[in-house]
Amino acid sequence: MDQKPLNHLHILLIFLFILLRSPPMHCQLDYSFYNLSCPGLTRVVRNGVWAAMRNETRIAASLLRMHFHDCFVNGCDGSLLLDETSDMSSEKNAKPNNNSVRGFEVIDKIKAEVEKMCPSMVSCADILTLASRDAVYLSGGMYWPVALGRRDGRVANQTAANNEIPSPFDSLEKIRDKFAAKGLGIKDVVVLSGAHTIGFAQCFTFKNRLFNFNSSGEADPSLDSTMLKNLQTQCPDSDDSDHELAPLDSVTKNTFDNVYFKNLMNNSGLLHSDQVLMEDSETASMVSNYSKYSFLFSKDFGASMVKLGNVGVLTGDEGEIRTNCRVVN
Repeated sequence: MDQKPLNHLHILLIFLFILLRSPPMHCQLDYSFYNLSCPGLTRVVRNGVWAAMRNETRIAASLLRMHFHDCFVNGCDGSLLLDETSDMSSEKNAKPNNNSVRGFEVIDKIKAEVEKMCPSMVSCADILTLASRDAVYLSGGMYWPVALGRRDGRVANQTAANNEIPSPFDSLEKIRDKFAAKGLGIKDVVVLSGAHTIGFAQCFTFKNRLFNFNSSGEADPSLDSTMLKNLQTQCPDSDDSDHELAPLDSVTKNTFDNVYFKNLMNNSGLLHSDQVLMEDSETASMVSNYSKYSFLFSKDFGASMVKLGNVGVLTGDEGEIRTNCRVVN
């Protein structure tokens, strides 16, 4: 199928499919949660994301990644947004996040606007969940419904962030296990990996594939030869290049589409944790289908994002509604 933006009918069909197929919402999450208490919420969040993307397109992938890393630790409770204190180690300083996860200022700005309109009403966790959806949509991707009513956590968990967030160096089996621990299956592993159709990775996350794959002293033989030469130029074998950036999808790096899966089919996945999806018959079959059918990817990505957004949420009297996303009340 072609890669033109989804028309309104496709968006409606995806919306209806996700509503029908999504697992039951956690006790008090609801699609109309703020309709009366903060009716302008979705407009403010989308405008905030749009303004940030107008300033820097790359921020879309950063917001999506922030949501993913937040949900994998303590559930989707905004714990990643908390700053370090004298008695609490911030998840921001965990290995997968330090000098890597970004976009906190975008959430701060959106939260400030929401507080002006609806004081002490909307959680940072809900704002981040909405922002990740809008980041995808405004990048040319799919739209999915977001049930709201999450509460913010009061504690961060740096140890869990170090151990539970999937790593670009993990084997497929380890990634599968980390997803399973959050109630997510192998299909979610494949389809959510498709988020790497936008964004960039630091050279150190894949440099071993270029020069010393599996301590062999050679490049990863599965990597496309042309891509290998380009990356070796972009990320030379020295510490100085560790934090240089390369696009996860060099073909359409700013557009949310299914080209990521086409890249995997051509041995052009940037991260080892991406390309390894082609080494298992079950995941390789899914990659093949998503590479052929963009509508299938759109449908399944929205459904998996709904599942991700429901992981370990706090509702009702649990947690709190932070007035500042960086600190507990």
